[in-house]
Amino acid sequence: MVKRLASAPIWGEHNGMTTLDPSEFGPLGTRPGGPKPQPFNVFFDRRELDLILALYGRMVAQGEWRDYAIDALKEAAVFSVFRRTSEMPLYRIEKRPDRKRQGAYGVVSATGHILKRGHELGAVLRVFDKKRLRIV
Repeated sequence: MVKRLASAPIWGEHNGMTTLDPSEFGPLGTRPGGPKPQPFNVFFDRRELDLILALYGRMVAQGEWRDYAIDALKEAAVFSVFRRTSEMPLYRIEKRPDRKRQGAYGVVSATGHILKRGHELGAVLRVFDKKRLRIV
């Protein structure tokens, strides 16, 4: 049996041991009035990563790209591509699921220009097939 102490309503004592009352906890073990669970971050799924890494492998073989970084943020998943590790990313491949009309996927250049946006990742990644994006 769990006794409630006046000073700490969540804690109880049984046979000299301090115990917790599970009914006092909310979802994910949070206490009522305590910190709220954080929303989940956005990630690339396996199919999306396969498409992106296949493109990355081709561009590395051509000597165009040398490094990458993956970020999972609350509002977007970002795959950044670098020519050198110490530089700013050449391109960012973004997944933003909250953008329903313009499409969840986009490619952004180093200057911040949106090169392509769409609903299908494969179609968006075709922007790299064009010769006009070649780095000189």
